[in-house]
Formats: sequence, C-alpha cells, structure tokens
Amino acid sequence: MIMLNFINGLPVLARLTAAATLLVAGVSMGTAQAAGDVDAGAEKSATCAACHGVDGISQIITYPILAGQYPSYLTHALESYRDGTRQNAIMAGFAGALSDQDIADLAAYFASLPGPLQTAPRD
Repeated sequence: MIMLNFINGLPVLARLTAAATLLVAGVSMGTAQAAGDVDAGAEKSATCAACHGVDGISQIITYPILAGQYPSYLTHALESYRDGTRQNAIMAGFAGALSDQDIADLAAYFASLPGPLQTAPRD
C-alpha cells in the first residue's frame, strides 16, 4: 500500500517508469534459473573428474581448474558449450547432454569446493 501511495504521488512519466521497472523486475524473477544443488552436482561430476580432477583441480595444465570458480561463470561456460557459442569438441559433447538443472547443480558443486583461484584486487 505504501508503494502504491508513493507511485500515485509521482508525475505521469515517473509513474510509467516505475510501473515498467516493477514489471521487468517481476518478469526477471519469474525466469530466474533454478538454484543448483551441491550434493546433486557432486553426483553428476564423475565424468568431469577425468580431466578436471576429482576435487575440481586439474593436474593437467591444459584443463581448467573448476574448484572455487564463480557459479555464474561455470553456468555461462557450460551453457555456451551446450549451445555452440563456445567451441570445444570435447566439452560440446559432454555439455550437449546437460539440462539446465544439471548445469546449475554442477556449477553449485564446483563453486563450493576450495581451490587455488583468487580474485584480483581492484585498484
């Protein structure tokens, strides 16, 4: 009720802008991805371990470390391999079979693992 009283007191253009903002926020919340499940991701990660290590820390320099990576980055990378916007024949084959929930679970799992990756300080 307070929000409506606030919006009703605004000029017409401001009311339209506020209404559009609330509409976009509502639509965005409705299309949010499902949260990943760390335990489910651990179960699904067996295939990943061959190249990326059991703990998400690859011992082979050409394969990236997944442990401790941002979940949003992992999600984006897997979705990009799956839809072909990121090219890698090996990863495309694995990611092509993943559902959105599989990707969310794997991202949550690898992000939860301790790893050697660090965020660069902002200067």
